[in-house]
Amino acid sequence: MRGLMLAALACVGGAVAAQETADSVLPEAPTALSTEAISGVVAEAQAEKAAGRPVRAQKWMVSAANPHAVTAGARVLERGGSAADAMVAVQAVLGLVEPQSSGLGGGAFLVYYDAASGKLTTLDGRETAPLLVGPTLFQDNMGKPLKFFDAVVGGRSVGVPGTPALMQAAHARWGRSEWAGLFGDAIKLADEGFAVSARLAALVTNDAQRLMRDPETRGYFLPDGFALREGHILKNPAYAETLRVLAGQGAKQFYTGKIAKDIVAKVQGVEDNPGTLSEVDLMLYRVKEREPVCVPYRGYEICGMGTPSSGGLTVGQILGMLVPYDLTALGHENPEAWRLIGDASRLAFADRGRYIADSDYVPVPVKGLLDADYLSERAALLRGDDALPEVAPGKPEFDHALNWADDDAIELPSTSHISIVDAEGNALSMTTTIENAFGSRLMVRGFLLNNELTDFSFRSHRGGVPVANRVEPGKRPRSSMAPTIVMQGGKPILVIGSPGGSRIIGYVAKTIIAWADWGMDIQQAIALPHLVNRFGTYDVEGGTNAEALTASLKELGYEVKARGLNSGLHGIDLRDGLAGGADPRREGIVLGQ
Repeated sequence: MRGLMLAALACVGGAVAAQETADSVLPEAPTALSTEAISGVVAEAQAEKAAGRPVRAQKWMVSAANPHAVTAGARVLERGGSAADAMVAVQAVLGLVEPQSSGLGGGAFLVYYDAASGKLTTLDGRETAPLLVGPTLFQDNMGKPLKFFDAVVGGRSVGVPGTPALMQAAHARWGRSEWAGLFGDAIKLADEGFAVSARLAALVTNDAQRLMRDPETRGYFLPDGFALREGHILKNPAYAETLRVLAGQGAKQFYTGKIAKDIVAKVQGVEDNPGTLSEVDLMLYRVKEREPVCVPYRGYEICGMGTPSSGGLTVGQILGMLVPYDLTALGHENPEAWRLIGDASRLAFADRGRYIADSDYVPVPVKGLLDADYLSERAALLRGDDALPEVAPGKPEFDHALNWADDDAIELPSTSHISIVDAEGNALSMTTTIENAFGSRLMVRGFLLNNELTDFSFRSHRGGVPVANRVEPGKRPRSSMAPTIVMQGGKPILVIGSPGGSRIIGYVAKTIIAWADWGMDIQQAIALPHLVNRFGTYDVEGGTNAEALTASLKELGYEVKARGLNSGLHGIDLRDGLAGGADPRREGIVLGQ
C-alpha cells in the first residue's frame, strides 16, 4: 500500500487555474490525481480497515472520517506541511463531503503536541452564546423545557461558530504551508462535485422533513423535492466561493465581512424560530488556549481538553478510578471488567452533570475532580460484586464552597474526529462538530450552521439551585468531545478521539483501555465492540460480540439495551513507527508514508 500511495502522491504539486478574489490571487491548487490512482490508494486503505489491520508508516499519517478529506491531508503532509496545515485541508473538505457532522458553521477542540518545543497545547474553538440570550432560551411561556427538535431547528439554537477561527489560529502557531494553498482540494471538489456517500444519503433521507424547512437547505439536500441519492454528483459553488474568500482574505472575513452579515440575516430571519446572534457576537469571537487536562494511567499521561469540554475530565476520572483494578487479568470478555468500567463511568458522569461547565463563568473543581485521593475514594465504591444500585455526585475539593444542581442537557451524536502526525513528529487530535446531524438545519453560503446552544441545560435551576451549565450570554456550552493525546516520557505515543454525543467519553475510554490494558493494536482497539454506561442503562453494541455479555450484565443488576453505537474513532499509535486505525462503523480511512 505504501508504494502505491507514494507513487500517487508524488504526482501532486501541479497547477490548475489560480482563483482570483477581491483582494488577492490565490496560489495554484494541486493537480487532481488520476481517478485510478486515488481509487487504488483509497481501496487499499479500506481493505486494511476491513481486514482489521492497522495501516503502518514511518514518516507521517492522517486518519479522518472521509477518503476525500484524508487524501487532501495526505497531499499536504507529502509536500512537507505540518499537522496543523493538514488539519486545515482536512476540515475544509469534511465540511463539504460530511456536512452533517462538522464545518465552518460549527466549533472544535484541538490538542496539539509541538515537537520542537515539547509542549502540549489545547485550543478551544467552541461556539459561544449570543450576548442577547437569557436563561429561559429553551423554555416555553410556562417555564417548561422545549422539546429537543423544537429548540434545534431554526435560529434559536445557533451559537457563534468557532471552527474558522480555530483553523487560522492553529495555522498561525504551527503552520508551515501557505494558508491560501490549503483550500485547493476542497474548492475543486465543491466546483466539480463529489459522489454522495451512502452514509450522507441515508442521513438526508432520515432527516428530510427537518431539512425542508429552510429553502437553501432544502434546495441543496433535496433537489427537486427528493433526497440526495448515493452516487449523485453533488456540487456546491456557494461553498467554493466561501472558501475562496477565506483562502484569500483569512478567517477575519468570516467574522466581520459579508459572510458575517449573511449568517446574521439567516439566523435572525427565520420566521418561526429566530435567534439573536448578531454581527457584534461574531466580531467578538476569540479562540482560547486552555490548560491541558492530564491524568496518569498505567505509566502513561492521558491528556485532553479541559472545560468547557467535559471530555478530558470525565475520561480522566473513569481511568483514574480503574487504576486499582487489574483489567489486564480480567480481559475484555469478562463481565466483571465491564462492571468496573460501567460503574466508574456512571460515577464520573454524576460528577460531570453537577460540576462541569464553562470555567470562565462558573468555578469548576478541576483539581478536586482529578485528585488522586478523591479518585481513590470514588474507586472504593467499585469493590462490590454487583452493579451500583444508584450513583450520586461526589464531593471534590473546591477552592471555595458552591452548590450546583444537576444538569439535563441533551446531546445527540454527530461530530467528526481528525488525528494527524507529521514528518517532524508534531501530533494533532481534533474533534469537530455542528452538534446534532445537520445542526440547526440552516444553510448559508454553502455550509450549515450549528445548533450548539442546545448543549446547554434547558433548565436554568432545579429546586431553586442554579445549574452550572445554564445558558448565559457569551458562555460556551459544555461538550463531551474528548480529543486525546497519550504521552509517555514527554512525547506522544497515541492520538485518539471520536464523535458520538455524550457517548464519546465511553468510546475514547474503551479504546484507551483496549490499547493499554488488553494489548490490542490501534485498529483492534477501535473496532472492539462498544459497551457504554452513562446513567445506569448499559448500552451494548447491537449485532456484535458485545451482545454475548447481556445476560451476565443483567445478572449483575444492570438494565441492558442493544443498539447501534455509531462511533467514529480515528487514531494513530506512535510507539513503533506509525500505526493508524479508522473506525469500521464509518467511511473514514488512514493514509501514511
